[in-house]
Amino acid sequence: MNRPIKLIIIILICLFAFWKMVTFLAPGSYPFAEIYEIHAPEKEVIDAIEEFKIQNPHFVVPPVTMDGQTNVDLKSSEGRDSNSYWYFNYFYYQDKNQILFTWTRPIDQKSTEFAFVGVNDGLELGNWKDVNDDFWFFENRRVKKEFKERIIDQVKDIIKTKK
Repeated sequence: MNRPIKLIIIILICLFAFWKMVTFLAPGSYPFAEIYEIHAPEKEVIDAIEEFKIQNPHFVVPPVTMDGQTNVDLKSSEGRDSNSYWYFNYFYYQDKNQILFTWTRPIDQKSTEFAFVGVNDGLELGNWKDVNDDFWFFENRRVKKEFKERIIDQVKDIIKTKK
């Protein structure tokens, strides 16, 4: 191999190693979450999510398996713990057999962050892939676009109709 090709390969390897090292140092609890800003108070967003699930029961996660225990209900994991910043929600893509992990938190009294954190393949928990980290570029774009169209846009429409 001639010298310029070796140099280019070394530079590419160094850049990839640097990028991977930076992802290990990402700050916060959900550093790769895709965050959407919704211009409504968090209470309205949470109510719209609940209304969305009533109108679309196929998005409600059925009982799952976790650590060998069957019939674990993720509905009991939804909500906010007393010391938490986040209000957790799960959605289910029945056609793909995937669980989506999301959260909301208020930005201020008039706006809310709605974050898409990850996707679990199947109803056995533990097969999570983080958005913006574990998917390849084009698959990541597709996953986020689908989430926006199937859930975010629908929740925003419910909020609009309530006003």
